Amino acid sequence: MRKLIVWNLMTLDGYFEGSKPWDLGFHTFAWGSDLEQLSRDQLYREGDLLVFGRKTYDGMAAYWTTTEEEGEIKTRMNSIAKICVSRSLTEASWNNTRVVSDPVAELIKLKQEPGQSIFVFGSAELVKSLMDAGLIDEIRLCLVPVVLGGGNPHFKPSSQRKPMTLLEARPLANGAVILRYGVGEPKPAA
Repeated sequence: MRKLIVWNLMTLDGYFEGSKPWDLGFHTFAWGSDLEQLSRDQLYREGDLLVFGRKTYDGMAAYWTTTEEEGEIKTRMNSIAKICVSRSLTEASWNNTRVVSDPVAELIKLKQEPGQSIFVFGSAELVKSLMDAGLIDEIRLCLVPVVLGGGNPHFKPSSQRKPMTLLEARPLANGAVILRYGVGEPKPAA
């Protein structure tokens, strides 16, 4: 069974973007060779499908199809299979993307198929709906050593409590910390 993994950068005060859409300047506090290697590993060794909410999709497509940055990450972002979750779009222009209006039903089906892990990047509102449906297996965060004081929170309010199990905590050379959590109660020791 494929895993559904959420990946995002988040400030110490819980924001994945600043006060305006695509205000991601705080990423510079975390970006470096460690995070670049993690990005390569996730895109090439672990995952074969990316899922985005429509707003995240629009921003990612605009960036990766026009950036002058060259390298493995750009190549993979433009070639990997992608899903854009949207109730308003009927087609997507970014290479190797299809549009899905019911992400819960689609991801239930896709998790049963053979393949590598499925990654959700950004997309906080989509993450909430997938979390509420019990579909997320792992949350990976790069905790960025900065306090924004305001912005768009990564975790949206929910009536459901979701316990997490720490799988890994790894500090990076620049002070950022990679946190990996399994979604669900810790399993008792044997």
